[in-house]
Amino acid sequence: MKLWRMVLALAVLLLSFTASAQAETTLRIGLAEDPDILDPTLARTYVGRIVFAAFCDKLFDIDDKLNIVPQLALSQETSADGKEVTIKLRPGVKFQDGEPFDAEAAKFSLERHLTMQGSFRKPELASLDHVDIVDPLTVKLVLKAPFSPLIAQLTDRAGMMVSPKAAKAEGDKFGLHPVCAGPYKFVERVQQDRIVFEKFKDYWNKDNVFIDRIVYLPIVDSTVRLANLKSGGLDLIERVLATDIKDVRADPNLKLSKANELGYQGITLNIGHDKAKGPLSQSAKVRQALDLSIDREALNQVVFNGEFVPGNQWISPDHPYYQKAFPIRARDVEKAKTLLKEAGVTPPVSIDFMVPKGPETEAAAQVIQSMAAEAGFDMKIRVTEFATSLKQAEAGEYQAYLLNWSGRIDPDGNSYIFLHSSAPQNYSVWSNAEADKALDDARLTTDMAQRKALYEKLTKLVLEDEPILYIYHRGILIAHTTKLEGYKQMPDGLVRVIGLKLK
Repeated sequence: MKLWRMVLALAVLLLSFTASAQAETTLRIGLAEDPDILDPTLARTYVGRIVFAAFCDKLFDIDDKLNIVPQLALSQETSADGKEVTIKLRPGVKFQDGEPFDAEAAKFSLERHLTMQGSFRKPELASLDHVDIVDPLTVKLVLKAPFSPLIAQLTDRAGMMVSPKAAKAEGDKFGLHPVCAGPYKFVERVQQDRIVFEKFKDYWNKDNVFIDRIVYLPIVDSTVRLANLKSGGLDLIERVLATDIKDVRADPNLKLSKANELGYQGITLNIGHDKAKGPLSQSAKVRQALDLSIDREALNQVVFNGEFVPGNQWISPDHPYYQKAFPIRARDVEKAKTLLKEAGVTPPVSIDFMVPKGPETEAAAQVIQSMAAEAGFDMKIRVTEFATSLKQAEAGEYQAYLLNWSGRIDPDGNSYIFLHSSAPQNYSVWSNAEADKALDDARLTTDMAQRKALYEKLTKLVLEDEPILYIYHRGILIAHTTKLEGYKQMPDGLVRVIGLKLK
């Protein structure tokens, strides 16, 4: 009898351990790169935005139709002159250090974005003059001038709220121990290895958080990422290769989620900061010749199995702001050669072609190299680690740069920071007074017809002078185990964790 009681006790203990193990769920996400700093004010990478989605809520978010919806804010109202935006905040919200989120905290976060040394949010909020506190849960954003993309900016890192207490204590080291108001709380980060989060028990929307821990694992090799997903080492991976789609769909244990991205893949051409003074920087005709040498649809078919969308503007052809008056030009090698001759350039034209490391970007670069060679260009591919490539772009240490932009919901977010002469990510160092005016004026009105007319002027200037050759728009390809329920891909490419469940 005594032995029987011991066996029963052990069985009960074993069952309790099993139940505990089943209750503790961990979502393992494979990333294509290691993010930069986990500080929403200082961060600038797409992969970082994927991680932020788990722990840094924003004032506003978007839905799958690109409508702006409340998150930490409840509502917003813009004054008749467009210079004041009053935002009501969600009550009962806490930061992950237990501090309350209120108007004081919102004011602090917005001002930090605006004034902190090295802030990449400053140009996104450049129109903001100051923030007034109306009451404990209401702030008024007072603008220098009307700024139509403002609420759209607040759906991304400019709208992320950080704990004032933690930010003041950590200073510029805040990214090492970030504290926000999202569903998961930062635990640890080991560079190039893992980033770990655990469920925040006081999250305002905790009833829709079902997974206990999230671990992000940077795995640069896409083949290894997919192999880990297939073997059960990962639950979800981002940036599946287009060439792997059939393999994913053929696996009964996997599911593919897809959406067309908001951004673009383009070739930025160094015009104003080319120390070598190469032909690309000296003549628009040479830049136009390079553009005409590229067959965008052939590139899409060869490298991406036709899964992506060829393009020639900073927004895709299915976007409401796309300028149909300027369709994609057909490849014309003979005209490209004629333009080189008119520019007084003798082939082969040697070009330093900086390409971020990665199988798809490298494959695309090789096809572009081959196409361009037929028109007289010698595109010398220089494969570079992504973060390093950004630094070299800022320093002007390139002539052509294959650069992807993940995209924003407002067309301003895909154009201004790269094309305005005073913008921080104008790596081309292109300067055009007419383009600057069109970009500035488009920020002053919310009327779509007026904005579209201004962007039409801008499109004409850009396609004539070619500071950036827009090539294609990627499909956002996310693969995950069928054990993961509730996943839905949004066009901004982020991995949202609210509502997800693991069987």
